[in-house]
Parts: sequence; C-alpha cells; structure tokens
Amino acid sequence: MLTYTPGETLAHRLDPRGKLAVQFGFAIAVFAGPAVPWLPAMLALAVGCLLLAGLSVWRALRAYWVVLVVLSLGPVLGAVTIGPPWIQPERGLDSLRSVARVVPVLFVSAAFVHSTPVRETRAAIQRTVPGRFGQLLGVGVALTFRFIPVVREDLRRIREAVLARGGERRPLRDRAGRITTLALARSMARADRLSVALQARCFAWNPTLPRLSFAPVDYAVLALAAGLALSPLLWL
Repeated sequence: MLTYTPGETLAHRLDPRGKLAVQFGFAIAVFAGPAVPWLPAMLALAVGCLLLAGLSVWRALRAYWVVLVVLSLGPVLGAVTIGPPWIQPERGLDSLRSVARVVPVLFVSAAFVHSTPVRETRAAIQRTVPGRFGQLLGVGVALTFRFIPVVREDLRRIREAVLARGGERRPLRDRAGRITTLALARSMARADRLSVALQARCFAWNPTLPRLSFAPVDYAVLALAAGLALSPLLWL
C-alpha cells in the first residue's frame, strides 16, 4: 500500500494543486487519444512521473497488483463468446487496449500519493473546490489516505493469526469467512474510535491548513496539465 514518503525529489517540492491538475489532464489525454502511438508516449510520461517522485515502477506495480489482476481479466472475458467460435481475439484486443490505458493513470496517481502529504492534499482540494462540498471532499480524501493503510495492516495481522492457529488446515470457505468477519469487526471498531477521537479533538470543517504557494516550476506544471487536457483537440 502506497503512502506518503518524505523526500527531496522534484515531485515532493511541487505544489499539490499543480500535481492534481496534471492527474486530471493526464487522464483526459490517456483516454481521449488513440492507442498507437499515443498510449506508449503516455506510459513513458507516467514512468517519468514515478522517477521524479523517487518511486520505482516495480513498487508501483506491487502496490496496485490487485487492481491489475482484476483488469487483466477483462481482455480474457472479452474474447470469450457464448457459442461458436467461442473465442474472438479481436474483441479481446479491444478490451486490452482499454485496460492498458488505466496503467499509466495508476502510475501518475502513485507518484502523487508517494510525494504529497495528506494535509497538503486536503488543502489543495479545499482551495480548489469551493464551499462545503470541497471541505467534505477534502476531509474524505484525507481520512481515506490515513484509514486504508491501517485497515490493510489489520487484515494482514488477522490473516497471520488465523494461519498461526492452524487455519491453513480449514476449508478455504471457512478461512475466508473468519478473516472477513474479524476484519469487518476490527474496521467498525476503528471507525468508532476515529469518530470519538474527532469529537474529542473538536473536529473542524475548516481547520488551519498549510499554506500553498506556486514556485516558477509550478507554472510549468500547470502548463503541462493544460496541454494534456487540451491534447484531444489534436485528434478532432
């Protein structure tokens, strides 16, 4: 699971609003452009974002391996038909091209998560999206970034505890049911403690967030984001 890691890379020094804009423009460019040769160029740009954030491609793939496995089923299922000829490779290729567009977007997202503190992410969202909706969105993203790694760690500990007590000798269905039940109970308990902690700390919808300011390099990042967002006009 990827989380923010302090560092001195270029991506760490960028304003989070510019990085959010790049993610938005990059997603538009990837899904609106042609598969060849545009998609390989977008993949190269995504790998460059990972390198600028000090994150390896292998670590990003490990972080999203579940998503990638689920996506890989798309081309297989897309090629299968009910009835002769049973397999249509061209349909599988169409699905594969669609799935391949998701991978560069995941890479850019991984670079953002790795290089941006949660408080700065919340500040960028709340200062970009006006009103109570922006505050709600910022709070939701901040809590999600903090809560999911904890839940994932709980799930790992529960699985290890079940295996340590001879769980591998039980049927798979029984094992999965025990792990799921314990994980849900632990998550609900953590959610209750989180709610009490927020009330005890006088949770505010509009707290004092870190100051954000654009450096000269951030304007270049915004220009890149705008160029990516407008790139579909090249194919009209």
